[in-house]
Amino acid sequence: MISFLKMQSLGNDFVVLDARKNDLGLNQAIIKNISDRRFGIGCDQLIVIEASSKANAFMRIYNPDGSEAGACGNATRCIADIILKEKDNKKIVLETISGLLKCIRVDDKTITVDMGEAKLGWDQIPLAHERDTLHLKISAGPFSDPVAVNMGNPHAVFFISDVEKQKIENFGPQLETHPLFPERANIEFVEVIDRSKVRMRVWERGAGITLACGSGACATAVAAIRRGLTKRKVNVIMDGGPLDIEWRESDGHVLMTGGFEYVFSGKYFISSQ
Repeated sequence: MISFLKMQSLGNDFVVLDARKNDLGLNQAIIKNISDRRFGIGCDQLIVIEASSKANAFMRIYNPDGSEAGACGNATRCIADIILKEKDNKKIVLETISGLLKCIRVDDKTITVDMGEAKLGWDQIPLAHERDTLHLKISAGPFSDPVAVNMGNPHAVFFISDVEKQKIENFGPQLETHPLFPERANIEFVEVIDRSKVRMRVWERGAGITLACGSGACATAVAAIRRGLTKRKVNVIMDGGPLDIEWRESDGHVLMTGGFEYVFSGKYFISSQ
C-alpha cells in the first residue's frame, strides 16, 4: 500500500508518489494500473518524487502506457509547490531526466518555471533524418508543415484554422508515431488568434488527447515565434485553460507561468501480480 496525492493543472491531472525515503517497487504494469481511470486512480501522468544530489528533488515522469517522459510543464508546477512549501522558500530547483528546472513562486496559486532552452536542431528533436525543423514535410489528413521543437521532449506543432472543429483524435496517433520521430512526438494543433494569443489542442505522446500540456504550450509559443506569427510573450489557451509563455531573447530560455491545484490524497493497494 502506498500513499499518493492527486493534483491537476488546467485539467492535466497527475498521481504524485514520494519515493525519497523508500523504494516503491514500481514497474510498468503497476504504473499502467495506477494510471488507469477505471481500474486504478487515473491520471495523464504518474509523477514520482525522488532524492537528488543536484537539486531540491528529482521529478520522474511516467505516461499512462508506462513509458517515461522527459518533461511535463504542468506537473512541474505541481511538484514545485510541494517542495517550495517544504523548503519554505520562493525558489527551488527540480531535476528531471532532461535537466534542471528553476521554479519561482509568483503567489500562492501561481508558479513560474524556467523550462530551459528550446532545442531546435534536427538531431536534438530528435528526427530520424536531417530536416529543416521550421518546415517538416510531413502531413496527415488536413494537417501539414509542422514546426519541430524539443522542450525536454519532442513536439510537432501544426498551425491550422478552426482548431475547435478538427477531429484530432483521428490523426494524433498517426502523427505521434510517424517514422520521422524515432522517440515518437507530442502533437500540437494551433490556431493563431492574434500576435499575443493562440488556441492550442494537444495529442500527448503515450497519453492521447489531454486538456493541457505545459511543455506543449512552450513548444507552441516557440514555434509561433519562429514562424513570425506572435510576439515573444504568448498566452496559450488550451482545453483546460491558459498558460503565459515567454521565450526570452537574452538567453533563449522558455518561461512558463500558471497555476496548480490539490485534488485529494489517499492510499493505493498494489496487487501481487
